[in-house]
Amino acid sequence: MFIGHFAIGFAAKKSAPETSLGTLLMAALWCDLAFGVLMLAGAERAAIQSDGRFMPINLIDLPWSHSLLMTLAWALLLGGGYYLLRRRRRGAVWVGLAVLSHWVLDFISHRPDMMLYPGAARRFGLGLWDSPAATLVAEGGAFAAAVWLYCRSAPAQDAVGRWSLWALVAFLAVLYAATFFSPPPPDIRLVAVGNLLALLFPPWAAWTDRHRQSSTTLNMG
Repeated sequence: MFIGHFAIGFAAKKSAPETSLGTLLMAALWCDLAFGVLMLAGAERAAIQSDGRFMPINLIDLPWSHSLLMTLAWALLLGGGYYLLRRRRRGAVWVGLAVLSHWVLDFISHRPDMMLYPGAARRFGLGLWDSPAATLVAEGGAFAAAVWLYCRSAPAQDAVGRWSLWALVAFLAVLYAATFFSPPPPDIRLVAVGNLLALLFPPWAAWTDRHRQSSTTLNMG
């Protein structure tokens, strides 16, 4: 998934109002960010599979960024790190859950390429990607619902909070729509670099979040 991971970050804000939206998005995107680094370093393998299918990426071996065991380890590491820095138990739990959600959403969307632990031979995936229409409805619907929930739980306090959010949402929507119409990338390394460019979104979201008021307190986490 792509925009579905962003949906997790937006939706989690209601349950962790003191935690920055930027932090929650970073957690939800963490496995893809790790893949970008590991892929470029040669520690994980993927390839472009130009066979006319939607999302023509063959994820050959992603044991350290996307296996269930390592996703759980990342969840504990990031959730625990957040707690040590902020001393906010609820926020730490939701940071960890946002990381862990990555495997669940990828299990739903990917073709069978998700492993349980590094070195496992058996792969899993329900293959939502095989139906572009169903992918659009599921991911797009989840994202729209998550943004609505975020707006309800953290209304804008000024023009920055209002327009920065809608600029972010519009930008993500355009990027997502482009995946349905763009040709396959010529090199898998461009996919890895694209994943790393997602690092731009958490600071944007954090800045937006500081101009919005959560249901209980200012978003300073």
